[in-house]
Amino acid sequence: MAEEEFDTDVCVVGGGPAGLVLALLMLRSGARVTVVERSRTHHREFRGEILQPGAMALLDDLGVLAGARARGGHEHDRFRLVEGDRVLLEADYRLLPAPYDHLLSIPQAHVLDELLAHCHRFTGFRWLDGRRVGGLVRREGRVAGVTAAGPVGPCSVRARVVVGADGRYSRIRRLAGIGAGRTEAFDHDVLWFKLKESENRGEIRSENQAKNDRVEPPVRDVRVFRAGGSPVLVYASWPDRIQVGWTLPHKGYRDIAGQGLDHVRDELCRAVPPYAHLIREQVRSQGDLSLLDVFSSRAERWADDGLVLIGDAAHTHSPIGAQGINLAVQDAVVLHPVLVGALAAGDTGAARLAAFEERRSPDIAAVMRLQALQSKAMLSQGPFATRVRPRLARVLRHTPLYRKILHRIAYGNPSIRISDGKEERVMSCRRRSTAPPL
Repeated sequence: MAEEEFDTDVCVVGGGPAGLVLALLMLRSGARVTVVERSRTHHREFRGEILQPGAMALLDDLGVLAGARARGGHEHDRFRLVEGDRVLLEADYRLLPAPYDHLLSIPQAHVLDELLAHCHRFTGFRWLDGRRVGGLVRREGRVAGVTAAGPVGPCSVRARVVVGADGRYSRIRRLAGIGAGRTEAFDHDVLWFKLKESENRGEIRSENQAKNDRVEPPVRDVRVFRAGGSPVLVYASWPDRIQVGWTLPHKGYRDIAGQGLDHVRDELCRAVPPYAHLIREQVRSQGDLSLLDVFSSRAERWADDGLVLIGDAAHTHSPIGAQGINLAVQDAVVLHPVLVGALAAGDTGAARLAAFEERRSPDIAAVMRLQALQSKAMLSQGPFATRVRPRLARVLRHTPLYRKILHRIAYGNPSIRISDGKEERVMSCRRRSTAPPL
């Protein structure tokens, strides 16, 4: 089968939130963009479903949030750490200014489908799905494209710059010979699964209500149940599912699973009693569960000549605090003017592209520090953690510091904004007056 050849300005490897947001931004700036994506469909299991207000605001500015929401999602007012009937910590998003005064649980496929639909409106866009990248094309010592293959045959994509947006186990990063040291900063794993809400009621029953046979209205908080040092994250997932993430000591699930599925179910029922009946009914095999290896890492550099890494390919984090999509979208927004300027100047060398890492590094370091504190809060035991700190938290709620911390969790770096378009005119003029270098 003959190899297809394509020519583009920007080749993005990975059609996740970071890759498609960047693709759309670059298309709006007049660039030709080709996205190479291994999967053939977005309709598969994703664990990152929660949008923080920061990501919502940027997606709204891009014009894609409304369409993604119209496909379905759930709003959540609060993030709560609970132990029994006590609230240990709470982040109340209703204190933020509207319209982003909540968390949004939305299938990642809804966001990706909407982003892809917007990209397809541009004639300079090419979507190569079902293609696995096999190598980097190099010219005079610099990255100048990729080779890929799939069911439809092999292809090569020549590009002025390649963007590795292919996740925590990035193939592009490995092919470029860029190391990413693994750090066991959190020392835990997360066992994920979904439950279907009862057909006759979409509510969640508390232990006391179960005893009294009373029903409370649907609860849309994101909650972490503390039980035996192994917190369990629970939230409503569109359309009628409950997403559950059980935090376990790193490599600890092997011992629990070795005692059989009944033992796993019993442990889960003890950790989240309100869901015990659903767990016993619906967790029928190990295949209903998936284990996420939690670790942090950071690529030793984010740029080479003709190549730049974003999202999890550049920096990997814990799922704590639901920062994954937030970071991905913000990465794309920060990288966008750097790439536009590089293409306009005809310079996609490592020194110029490294400006992205320089601008983004402080934000990434801040998120890492915040996640470490959140992890400590979830896992810490003793009288201070369970009695004193909840009282302090209630007092803190009525101070300006509470809103400041909440805003930092919700938005990250609030100064990140989509480019105002000045670079777009520069790039358009350059492309009209000069031929592409490839």
